Amino acid sequence: MGISGLVITFNEEKNIGKCIDALFKVCDEVIIVDSFSKDRTVEIAKEKGAQVVQQAFLGDGPQRTHGLPFCKNDWILNLDADEFLDKDAEDFILKKKYLEGNYDAMSFRVKNFLADKLIDFSGWYPDHKVRFFNKQTAHPSDSKVHQKIVAQNEKKVAVHILHYGWDSLDQIIAKKNQYSGWHAQQLFDQGKRINAFKPVLNGTVAFVRCYFFKKGIFNGLDGLSIAMIQAFFSYMKYAKLIKLQKNK
Repeated sequence: MGISGLVITFNEEKNIGKCIDALFKVCDEVIIVDSFSKDRTVEIAKEKGAQVVQQAFLGDGPQRTHGLPFCKNDWILNLDADEFLDKDAEDFILKKKYLEGNYDAMSFRVKNFLADKLIDFSGWYPDHKVRFFNKQTAHPSDSKVHQKIVAQNEKKVAVHILHYGWDSLDQIIAKKNQYSGWHAQQLFDQGKRINAFKPVLNGTVAFVRCYFFKKGIFNGLDGLSIAMIQAFFSYMKYAKLIKLQKNK
């Protein structure tokens, strides 16, 4: 029983080579769905032996769904370009432990890194994500931001994905700002409407939860910074939603 690696990309020349090499440790094919990258992402992917499909970006969930028909296997390992399996996750897949029980999706723990520093506070660990699923009965949601896998019988497994998403706090802030806009538009399209107090309330709650209840306070300046970034994201998501409401 084979496994297909599936990755969506846009300007990922920094990571895509390492990502494909890692996927081929457990997969017999790798499918790249690329959003017309302007750098060497496609060239590197082809050099590494991946099949490349190009598609203008449809949103997080729909873009992943677009790649499924190109995967010959039922079991899909759907990592981002900056994600890699930890040794325990590799062993779990290579020893075919995912076939034990009637499960169609596996939720792994995610270790998030800022440069080479593990962020294991402010609610960032354990951060569970489903990146491994059987496409016969499970599939990505149609959410355009932070999609989830819709499955019939999901199992949480205590093995890990390594996520090297950011080199600096500036990158985290920029990404959170981008995501806040996408989230606001998604909420607006779903008919969500709020009052002017919502951004301040949610931003404050996010900070208190991350800094005090999720142990950011015990991690010095990094703990304070991450808590403030989470508060910024929560605030901006709803502030942008209010702006969309007013523009309508």
